[in-house]
Amino acid sequence: MDDAYAARLSAAEPQAGRPLSELVRRLDAEGLRRATAAGNALEGANTGLVAAGLAHDSRVVRRGSLFVAISGEHVDGHDFVDEARARGAVAAIVERSVDVDLPQILVGRTPDALAVAAAWWYGDPSAHLGVIGITGTDGKTTTSRLLGAALDAAGWRAGIVSTVGGRIGGVDELHPPHATTPQAPELQRALAAMLAAGDRAAVIETTSHGLALGRVNGVRYDVGVLTNVTHEHLDLHGTFEAYRDAKRSLFSRLAAGEENPPKPDPGWPRTGVLNADDPSFELFAETTRAAGARILTYGRAPGADLRLTEAEDDGRRLRVAWDGPEGPRRVALQLAGRFNAYNALAAAAVGEAISLDPKAVDAGLEGLAGVTGRMERVELGQPFGVVIDYAHSPSSLEVVLDELAPDAAASGGGVIAVIGSAGERDVEKRGRMGRIAAERCRLVVATDEDPRDEDPMAIIDAIADGAKAAGAVDGRSVLRIRPREDAVRAAIHAAQPGDVVLLAGKGHENTILGPNGNEVPWNEREVAVGALRELGFSTP
Repeated sequence: MDDAYAARLSAAEPQAGRPLSELVRRLDAEGLRRATAAGNALEGANTGLVAAGLAHDSRVVRRGSLFVAISGEHVDGHDFVDEARARGAVAAIVERSVDVDLPQILVGRTPDALAVAAAWWYGDPSAHLGVIGITGTDGKTTTSRLLGAALDAAGWRAGIVSTVGGRIGGVDELHPPHATTPQAPELQRALAAMLAAGDRAAVIETTSHGLALGRVNGVRYDVGVLTNVTHEHLDLHGTFEAYRDAKRSLFSRLAAGEENPPKPDPGWPRTGVLNADDPSFELFAETTRAAGARILTYGRAPGADLRLTEAEDDGRRLRVAWDGPEGPRRVALQLAGRFNAYNALAAAAVGEAISLDPKAVDAGLEGLAGVTGRMERVELGQPFGVVIDYAHSPSSLEVVLDELAPDAAASGGGVIAVIGSAGERDVEKRGRMGRIAAERCRLVVATDEDPRDEDPMAIIDAIADGAKAAGAVDGRSVLRIRPREDAVRAAIHAAQPGDVVLLAGKGHENTILGPNGNEVPWNEREVAVGALRELGFSTP
């Protein structure tokens, strides 16, 4: 971690303990605490206990910490309450009483209580920042970076929490998380660090996981942004409707009330910024209206507040034009992919919502020099294209391939796609991604992404079988190759002049998750560069 970034995070840690009676009252106010007859229960506001830290991992408990026992996918924090006591915990938050001599706060769901405790411990930093949440299946990271650049240019220096890393006080840190929205303590700590560093706004990529698992409870949102909603994460949500509803809950959080009272500073009007072209638009609009927030729309729909009129990629700049409340506007972005026009409009719409200077917003959008792992081109003088993109859902893969295929055809070539699918995640999308790739590519290379504890070849076979169902032929137009390094090399070595090689699914990530949580270091760009150099290309 960058030293300056780490220093900003350290500065956010409270320097004095906090009375647990305050937290108990908060849990009671939100209906999270349950009464108990257990002799070791911590009751009401009568306790004089003071917490000197907060932890949900017993291994990092220090003397005076409050320990929160989370029942996770692989381990149950209740089994580690005694270890937390031995390390010096002053109390524990639990879902069931544990036979350990330690004061315990009994709650219905410890993840919800952890979020409340995190906001309490870090002093409710989001109450003092302008907070913008971005949700959607695709485009969250690029939109967050565009919006951060626009806010900075308009004089609202913004911290960012996103897939590709964080920004605090103008200092960026790239990191390899495989979950966009961090756990509540890490998120609240980052917000507190932003506030301490002088940031005035926070842009948070707010995933369906973060919403459904309560990680963003306690965050006081001012603006919600919807990019789109397509098939993804059914491993957690079970159905598309449940996935969509998790995202809708962001816009419920815009309601002004006891949990999210109006903020004199920044004084932004609560607003839902919605993609008018998304099939779920009306449902999100309904949720936003029910919260009492205003709605601002963008897209090609005739009634959109910011109506897209042009999106042209000339290979050097993406030129985007729209009609909006300030009249016609036009920007030339340093991004590839016409689909990024929607991300730019979403950022511009937020600017309209909070009354930023339009000229400053446009300058910020034009000044962003790309986003790591998002339509990132690798150029070493080769006569074919190599593009790295995070596309890891059926919809994002389809959009990226539909962008690249016409360009390849115009150059007399085709597309070669390297794709994988995460283990222990949505299994239904694997065959769909293979089919989508086979319908648009001359060659599909199915490989590893993050297999975790699943059989990697079973995942690869599911992708390849989907490609075969669309007419691909094993050994000719679909290959099954692992490890991923060999797949990338095979794809690049197979490229002919005019082709475009798409390396999809990993993007910015710098590890591959294997069995037992093992993380293998990974850098997609370095592997691609190495393969190109093997072919004799070396001039950027």
